[in-house]
Amino acid sequence: MKTILTVGLIAGALGLAGAAPASAGPQPAKAAAAAHGRYSLEGMWRINFIMPMETPPGAPPLVVSEAQAKPIAAAVGKAQAEFFVAGLDPEFPMLVAVSDGLPIVRGQRRTRAVILPADGRLPYTPAVRKEAESPPADGPPLDNPENLQNSERCLVGQGQAPLASFTLDNQIQILRTKDAVVILEEYGDDLRIIPLKGGHAPAALTSRLGDSIGHFEGETLVVETVGMPDADRYRLAPTLIVPGASKVIERFTPISDKELLYQFTVVDPKAYTAPWLGEFSWFRTKLPMYEHACHEGNYSMANELSGARHDDAVAKAKAAAGGH
Repeated sequence: MKTILTVGLIAGALGLAGAAPASAGPQPAKAAAAAHGRYSLEGMWRINFIMPMETPPGAPPLVVSEAQAKPIAAAVGKAQAEFFVAGLDPEFPMLVAVSDGLPIVRGQRRTRAVILPADGRLPYTPAVRKEAESPPADGPPLDNPENLQNSERCLVGQGQAPLASFTLDNQIQILRTKDAVVILEEYGDDLRIIPLKGGHAPAALTSRLGDSIGHFEGETLVVETVGMPDADRYRLAPTLIVPGASKVIERFTPISDKELLYQFTVVDPKAYTAPWLGEFSWFRTKLPMYEHACHEGNYSMANELSGARHDDAVAKAKAAAGGH
């Protein structure tokens, strides 16, 4: 089956018009906005995919067979593992080895998250494209913990919108009440409480997860998030640039009792030259969620600061010796 790619879908994802989710196969029947619908959003949802954000090397089509998917997943997983071992996390290859391969939507293996534009390339401006394809820029001198990124300080995990970072063995829990939807992300224990009425809160009350508001379009929960820190603009695995001035639109559509279609886009004319849309599916699980004890295991922060103090001592000794 061919994936349905329409201009109307972009408009719907950007909140410009009500549109059906983009995926092959029949769309679920629409329920009244006040009703819970045919399928439930609530519960535990898990992903364990090797997911490129954009078209991977070799430019394969969006949908591939199981046989085609295996070598693509292996190549992308190898590249991601090498990147993490070299600069961030030597444990990453172990997760790649037990992944579920490329992402799945309605039984289709997908080679990337981006489905619009049809070429699978994010429509970055030239400057942001250069930023996305370069290693993360060095921050301020490592003189104290406050100079490290929020993720390195365990102040934020993978719960910032869109929920497309670190898709290996990741899990969310969704709870719906009359007035709000709550989304708990396992990595980082990040919790978003999304009111279904009212507008955005004042900027002074915005958290590191930004400020999210939501509404229902039939069975689809539409969430708009603004105000995330610009310091967290560079997202890893897969790489995505989400500037602090941007707006993120997410759409959660339960398309069966076991599958939750997740669509997302970042609205920022200074970072993107055109609208775009990404999607993948979460799958219901009975696995429990565990505490992500980031602070307790955060040896990297102490090591980075210790390494910086060593470099300071070496530089001071060299200066005292007259530069020799």
